[in-house]
Amino acid sequence: MNSDTNDEENELSPGFKDVDAFVKYGLGAVLSATKASAGLPQAGDEYDFYRSFPGFQEFCESQGDKLLHCMSQLMQHHSCRSHMRDRNKLTGVEERFDLVVDSNDVILERVGILLDEADGVNRSQQPVMPAGFQPPKIVVSSWNRKGSGSGSRSEMFRLLHAKNVARPQLKFKEKVDNSNTPFIPKIFIKPNAMKPLPFYFTNKQIRKARPEDLDVPAALADFIHQQRTQEHVEDMFAHPYQYELDHLTILERLLSKPEPQMYKPMAETKCSFIDVLEDLVALNEKLCKLSEFAVDLEHHSYRSFLGITSLMQISTRDEDFIIDTLELRSEMYILNEAFTDPAIVKVFHGADSDIEWLQRDFGLYVVNLFDTHQASRALNLARHSLDHLLTHFCNVASDKRFQLADWRIRPLPDEMVQYARADTHYLLYIYDCVRAQLLDFHHGQPGLLQSVWNKSRDISLKKYVKPIYTEESYLELQRKQKRSFNTQQLAAFRLLFAWRDKLARQEDESTGYVLPTHMMIKISEELPNTVFCLYLPREPQGIIACCNPVPPLVRQQVNELHLLVQQAREMPLLKAEIAAQKKKGLTPIRKPDVKLFGPHDTSRVSESDLHPFSPDELPVKQGMLFSDDDHKMDLDAQKTSGLIAAAKITLFEMEKPKGEESLPVAQMKARRIIESFENPFRMYLPSDVHVNKNAKFDPSSKIFEISKRWKLQSIEQQQKELEAKRKAKEEAKEQTKKVAEERKKAKQSYQESLQNVATVRQQAAEAAKGSGVKRERVASEVGESTPKPSKKMMKSAEKPEKTEPPPQDAFKPFDYSQSDLKVFAGSKSKDNTQFDPNRQPHDFKKKKMTRGQKSNFGAGGRSMSYLAGKSDRGFRHNWPKR
Repeated sequence: MNSDTNDEENELSPGFKDVDAFVKYGLGAVLSATKASAGLPQAGDEYDFYRSFPGFQEFCESQGDKLLHCMSQLMQHHSCRSHMRDRNKLTGVEERFDLVVDSNDVILERVGILLDEADGVNRSQQPVMPAGFQPPKIVVSSWNRKGSGSGSRSEMFRLLHAKNVARPQLKFKEKVDNSNTPFIPKIFIKPNAMKPLPFYFTNKQIRKARPEDLDVPAALADFIHQQRTQEHVEDMFAHPYQYELDHLTILERLLSKPEPQMYKPMAETKCSFIDVLEDLVALNEKLCKLSEFAVDLEHHSYRSFLGITSLMQISTRDEDFIIDTLELRSEMYILNEAFTDPAIVKVFHGADSDIEWLQRDFGLYVVNLFDTHQASRALNLARHSLDHLLTHFCNVASDKRFQLADWRIRPLPDEMVQYARADTHYLLYIYDCVRAQLLDFHHGQPGLLQSVWNKSRDISLKKYVKPIYTEESYLELQRKQKRSFNTQQLAAFRLLFAWRDKLARQEDESTGYVLPTHMMIKISEELPNTVFCLYLPREPQGIIACCNPVPPLVRQQVNELHLLVQQAREMPLLKAEIAAQKKKGLTPIRKPDVKLFGPHDTSRVSESDLHPFSPDELPVKQGMLFSDDDHKMDLDAQKTSGLIAAAKITLFEMEKPKGEESLPVAQMKARRIIESFENPFRMYLPSDVHVNKNAKFDPSSKIFEISKRWKLQSIEQQQKELEAKRKAKEEAKEQTKKVAEERKKAKQSYQESLQNVATVRQQAAEAAKGSGVKRERVASEVGESTPKPSKKMMKSAEKPEKTEPPPQDAFKPFDYSQSDLKVFAGSKSKDNTQFDPNRQPHDFKKKKMTRGQKSNFGAGGRSMSYLAGKSDRGFRHNWPKR
């Protein structure tokens, strides 16, 4: 009994001894539920069929309510929203789905936290510390550790993060110019000049105030003034020491083999930190007395748009100097006296960027430069870095842990000072060693060493170029990323790129700090198509979801970014290649003046010289099936693009016809290729006939005649067809007009004839009244008794009248054999071969005239006035008027 109670107390939950038993049972329940769900009717016709049974419907509703109740309880247990019931019928499914997704995220996150706690990886909980306990200082990174040689515990010091450093730009005397204008050199004094400095630079400090100086920066005012006056435009952007560097001659002692002078140990070498103007002037005086010195720079580019030179290191044979360029930024031009002296060698390592930074920040230029990086490349060393040169020549292991440190920190820690000092302390000894090896490598000849001096001089000639934003700047970045965008994504990328550039210039921050490129690409790719994404809402929060971590300026400007993305969504959705083709269109090609370039080369043609033709307005030369004589093409066809003009490319040689003008090589080749094709008119010639090449150009030959006839056949045929159609249309109009006039005249004559014609009944009644005897038939003219609105009736009326006076004493039937029966034949001259049931026969000769018929003719004259050729006698409106 006691054992049973102990077992029950040790159980994890009722019925389960431990966690493994509970998990095993739960896994089996999940598997059985999954199998049961797979056996349910599938959505569609099968489910609709079962749904028609009331029992199945009631069962599904009851089970669904149970499941919703169970899910609600689980959500309440985990403190989630659990209103699964009482939802709107229209949006209930979507709302429930959102609730399930949110609850799954909360539950899974809690599971992960519990698993971390079970593994002992919980880092969010702060340990319980006793009162008064001081935690140790924070170690920023591994390079922030200083080890002692005695083996004692390593010391640690704290470095400031970049976000805690005061921005040095705020203390600059001359504000940083981030405007979207070209860079103008800052130099205004030119020491060691062989050619004087242009007047524009010398007059820069004492120039009179100009109207454009009031509201714009100084550099922008200079640029605007020069653009307005067009004075010294070339001098503004030229290298101030171009002439001196072009005429620089290397001294003989620099091309001879030196004896390497060993460097002093760093512990025995004096190091001076210069941050005041007096020390800088004293340093310049020392440097002017030397024959060589080494220079290196430390640069910061993350929290500045153009970048900041934060530190300068200069080393001589006996002393090292560290210059605080942030404090002495506006006075660094003093060193131009030593830097531009052609008798003093300035030793750099990898000076490509250093030369540009010196020009941009200080207005410093270097004359007589020696770059050890170029010497390392000339010697074909394994690696060309300064680290490798220190190991190779000085057997010194450099510490590169501070290479990416924030050099704006003030005061500088001792470790960072030692790192900066080491970059130039050994550089003069390396300079001696590489010069000696360059001469030995080339068997004592100075050719290889002279090439290094020449390459170093080319580096000195480099000019700083400020990044200029244009409407197509984003395309270069897109090509580098090798991404394919549709029109919406490309529009979003373009708008985000412009926004990033504008904000970075305003805030003096790097584009990587404002919005890194990979985040900008992710926003461009995903947000315009958010309607197809389930995990990104069409709201500003979608931009935040694309950035991890979120840049501070993006969080501040998220609403503006959202408007830009919405603007990109309004673009029509096309592939970028199709959109580019539509935007580009067909460009007519201008015939170049230089024979060196072909007719399809538009690289040397300005856009203003091209005519803005649309594809529908391009002149097309029609009817040209074959082009044996394309050199006589009209001028309009030559001005059109290559898609419209006839081909001009040939491969095979051909004799030039006599009397022909000299053609370009491209046209001659095109003509030979075209003549290599066999024209269709050859099939009409005998197979044994040899066609001479000159016969094609001989006007007296049959081949020339056939070729010309074949080529012009389509043009002539089209012209003839158009002319025939035009004539037929005009004739049809004239014929219709004539027929209408004739019908009008016939109708008028018919109406006039009916006004004075008396019917047979009227004539018989008048005769009975006058004589009192039996009615007599009054003979009348055939044309008058049967008027016909047709041409033939009018013609028959012109014929001589055939009258036969009837006897007065007795009635005699009318003799129809002597009448002109053609009057009753109708308006058609030819009988229709098609059978017409309403058509009545008119062969009166074959009929026998009975007495009853005679009385009918005598009693009513309606048959005499009946219009022949018409069968609508049953309609009253067709009866003749009396």
